[in-house]
Amino acid sequence: MKIKHFQHIFRATVLAALISSSMQSFAQPTDEVVAIVDSSVILRSDLVQGIAETEHQLKAQNKPVPPQQYLQMQVLDQLIVRQAQLEQVKRYGIKPDENSLNAAVLRVANQSGATTLSAFQQKLDAMAPGTYEGLRNRIAEDLAIGRLRQQQVMSRIKISDNDVENFLNSPEGQAALGTQVHVIHMRIAGENTTEVRKVAQEVRKSLATSDDPKAISTQLSTSTVKVDGADMGFRSLSDIPTELSARITPLKAGQTTELVNVRDGIHVLKLLDRKQNDQKALVPQYQTRHILIQTSEVVSLDRAKQMIDSLYNRIKAGDDFATLAATYSNDPGSARDGGSLGWVSPGVMVPEFDKVMKDIPVGEVSEPFQSQFGWHILEVMDTRQQDMTKEAQERMARQILGERQFEMEVDSWTRELRANAYVEIKDVSLDAKAQ
Repeated sequence: MKIKHFQHIFRATVLAALISSSMQSFAQPTDEVVAIVDSSVILRSDLVQGIAETEHQLKAQNKPVPPQQYLQMQVLDQLIVRQAQLEQVKRYGIKPDENSLNAAVLRVANQSGATTLSAFQQKLDAMAPGTYEGLRNRIAEDLAIGRLRQQQVMSRIKISDNDVENFLNSPEGQAALGTQVHVIHMRIAGENTTEVRKVAQEVRKSLATSDDPKAISTQLSTSTVKVDGADMGFRSLSDIPTELSARITPLKAGQTTELVNVRDGIHVLKLLDRKQNDQKALVPQYQTRHILIQTSEVVSLDRAKQMIDSLYNRIKAGDDFATLAATYSNDPGSARDGGSLGWVSPGVMVPEFDKVMKDIPVGEVSEPFQSQFGWHILEVMDTRQQDMTKEAQERMARQILGERQFEMEVDSWTRELRANAYVEIKDVSLDAKAQ
C-alpha cells in the first residue's frame, strides 16, 4: 500500500472517525511522547487515534488493513506531516474566521442529522464532555491547513499559454471541449501475427481511397484473418478509448491512423470529419464611458459629491460628456478618451459600477453613485452579445491544468516541509530509518 493512499485517507473527513477521535482525546489516563516535530509533540494517544481513524476508513471502503507495524509507521509519518503544517499555521498566524468555521462544523452536524450547532453540541457532549470542542478544534485545524496550502502552493503553479494550447489540442482537451469525430473503425484479428499485420497494411491502404468499411471487410477478410469494419458516425472523443482517441486527435479529415496494436488485434481508423460543441459562450458587453471624482486631501467627500452633481446637471442641460470627462475626471486612463472605457464585460468593474451599467438604458446618463474609488456618473452607449467561447475554453483549460498541478505541488510541498522540519522519533520501533 502506497503512502499516497494514506494521504488520501487523512484528507477525507468521516463523521464517525472524527467524533470517535474527539471523544478518545478525553479518555487517556496515561500518555507518552512518540515524536517531536519542531516545537510540538505527537503523543501515543494521537497515534492510537490516527490508527483507529485509518482502520475505520479502510474498512468503510472495503479495503484490507495492512500489517500493524507498517500501519503504525505510515500513520505516524502522516501525523508528522500534519504537525509540520500546523507549525507553519502558527508561524503565519492563519486562523479560519468564525463564519467559515461555523459553516464547516454545521456541514458535519447536518451529516449526523443535527440542524443547528447548539443541537449538535448537546448531542456530542452527551456522549462525553468536551467532544464538541475537540471536534470543532480539529475542523479549525483542517481549515487552517487548507488555507496554508492555498497560500504556499498557488504561487508555485505556473501555466503558460503554450501549456493551455497543448492541452486544448490533446485528446483530453478535445474531449473536454466536447469535440465530436466521424470515424471509420477497422479491426483486424487472427492467429498468425505476420499475416494479420500484412492484411492490416492492406486495410490502411484501401482506406486511403475508400470510405466503405463493409466492402473493405468483404474484400480483405480471409479464412485465417478476420476484418471487421464500421462507420461509427459522429461520437464524442471522450467516448472513444484513450489509446485510439489519442491517434485520432492530430488527424485531418481524410487521413488514416497508423496501425494500432491492441490486445484484441490491430486497429485502423480513418477520420471523415470533426465538429466542435455548437454551444457558444455569449457574454453581454456594454460600451461605456464615465466620469470619476475622487476624494483627496483637498477634496472632501461632500465636495466630491457636489462636484459630481454639478457635472451631472451640466450634462443633463446639454454640455458635452466627453469634454467634461477630459477636463474633470480623475480617471486619467479614460479621461484622455472622453471617459471611454470601451466594451466592458460584467464582473470586470466593481459591483456598484456593474449594477448601474447593467440597469441603465442605452443612451442615458446615470445619476451619481458611489464606489470605493469615488463618485461616478456613466453612460452606456451601446450593448452587444460577444462570443467569448475561446476565452471560456482557455479558462477551462487553465482550471483543469491548475487543479492537476495543485495536487502535484501539494505533494511536493509537503515532502519539502517534512524534510525541512526537525523531527525526532522517540519510539525506535516506529522509525523507518532505524529498521
